Formats: sequence, structure tokens, C-alpha cells
Amino acid sequence: MKLKSLWIVVLSLAFSLAAFAQQDNSGLKQDTKDAAHATGHAAKKTGKKIKHGTKKAVNKGAHETKKGAGKVEDKTQTPPKNQ
Repeated sequence: MKLKSLWIVVLSLAFSLAAFAQQDNSGLKQDTKDAAHATGHAAKKTGKKIKHGTKKAVNKGAHETKKGAGKVEDKTQTPPKNQ
């Protein structure tokens, strides 16, 4: 009789743990979805920042190149010859 009671307790404990584990999966699933959305948002934000920084660097480089070209052009002009 004692062995039957023990098996009943063990089986009921196993079933209750299985039921608890199934209920916990929905929270885990939602947490995973939230993490994926946050990661996607962070990737988009990072991409936009990189694009902005690259564009700024290219424009600054072009500006400095024009400025340098103007200085070189002034130095390479030959003075008019006196005739």
C-alpha cells in the first residue's frame, strides 16, 4: 500500500511539473520575440548612424579636397609676361 501511494505522489509531481513547464514556454517565446525585435531595431539604428557618419566624412573630404586644389591652383599660375 505504501508503494502505491509513493507512485501516485511521484506521478502527480511529474505531471504538475510538465504542466508548469508548458505554461512557462509562452513567456519564453514572448521574451525571445521581444529580444529579436530589440536586436532588429538596434541594427537599423546602427546602420542609419553609420550611413550618416560615412556621408559626413565623404562630404568633409570633398570639401577639403576642393580647398586644397584651390591653394595648389593659386601656386601654379604663372605670372603674366611683360612684353
